[in-house]
Amino acid sequence: MATNPVSIGSSSIDVATIVSGLVANKRSAQDKQAAADKQANTTQISAVGNFTSSLTSLQTAIKSLTDGTAFTTQTTSVQDSTVLSASADNTAQPNNYNIVVSKLATSQKTTSAAFTDSKTAVGTGNLTIAIGSKSMSLDIEAGANTLENIRDAINKSKDNPGVNASIVTGTDGAHLVLTSAATGKANAFTVTSSGGDGNLAQFNFDPATGTTPTPAQDAQFTIDGLPATSSSNVVTQAIDGVTVTLSKVGSSSITIANDTTAVSTALGSLVSAYNSFISTYKTLTKYDATNNQVGALIGDATVNSIKSQVSSLLGSQATGTTSGPTSLSNLGVSFQVDGTLKLDTNQLNKVLAQNPKETRNLLSGDNGIAPQLDKLITSWTSTTGILTQRTANLNQKSKDLDDQATAFNQQMDDYAARLTKQYSALDAMMTKLAGTSSYLQQQFDALTANK
Repeated sequence: MATNPVSIGSSSIDVATIVSGLVANKRSAQDKQAAADKQANTTQISAVGNFTSSLTSLQTAIKSLTDGTAFTTQTTSVQDSTVLSASADNTAQPNNYNIVVSKLATSQKTTSAAFTDSKTAVGTGNLTIAIGSKSMSLDIEAGANTLENIRDAINKSKDNPGVNASIVTGTDGAHLVLTSAATGKANAFTVTSSGGDGNLAQFNFDPATGTTPTPAQDAQFTIDGLPATSSSNVVTQAIDGVTVTLSKVGSSSITIANDTTAVSTALGSLVSAYNSFISTYKTLTKYDATNNQVGALIGDATVNSIKSQVSSLLGSQATGTTSGPTSLSNLGVSFQVDGTLKLDTNQLNKVLAQNPKETRNLLSGDNGIAPQLDKLITSWTSTTGILTQRTANLNQKSKDLDDQATAFNQQMDDYAARLTKQYSALDAMMTKLAGTSSYLQQQFDALTANK
């Protein structure tokens, strides 16, 4: 009678699958929590970064109010632009000037006698051209003494004091024309010759004794009746902060006025940047029960405090006895129902026209709204500011989470290694038992067959 087979073990245990399943089961909850912590921290970093960025954008937008340059921008108008043009920098003061131009600054120009053509040899010797204490000395030798040679020698000389040479050819022949590179009496030049065949003497010229159709002269003009001169037609020293370019003899007035559009633009930038800041704040701190949406910084005390301080400053009322504007609302900047700002430029321009100094003090004075806001934002966003430190802490937390994840992965690797060792040993033991079971089965079968 045969016996039933006894199954004691097998050599086919799937160790890798068993270990993988056990490890996955053990790390599932921790991986889920780690991913959630990492995502929450990343969201916080992004949220704080966006909030900080909206503040720095606001700080940038008010820069021209903070440093007062919005109030130093000037507009320049000229009565007769054919006589002169003018531009003003931020140091110019509002005023009106009457200018009468009697002479323009000119460069000295001399023209030689006519020669057959530009390749005509004109003489040998030394030619010296001087402006004040500066001069160049040219040795003109036979074989290199044409008009072209002399022109090139003048223009290429490293000692050239400021004279340009050219050749003008008319119906009577070719002429060597020398011209001062700069205008004004101080840039008049002399030409003297010596040695050689003496023919270079025809180029000699002394402005003190000679005459030329175009002498070197300074511009002459009056400003509100006060006489003035300039070696250049671009006059930069006559009126503080104003550059006047003279074009022809005649008269014209110049009016310098404050550019109110610069202040309007600056306040418009403040309003726009503040509204963007408020939009960012609302997004980061919102609670939408309908759509189950919660802002990343909802209930954040630091963020709420900063928003409150910014809004309070912009809505504050200056103290004092001034008769001018004392708040942004006086300038046409008003809060809307949704917490944003709106600018009425007509109101602003009216106040600027009536109280320009008081408006500047309110916005850009030592204790003005813009400087105060600038200091607040700097205190929050500087390297030691609360928002910067907040970001640094979040970044450190991110690094700590990464380190924890690395350590946990190592733990799971060690756990997997232990399980693999254990189940591999079990598999080996089961394989051995399977062999023993087969031997015993054979012995039972043999005994049964002998009966």
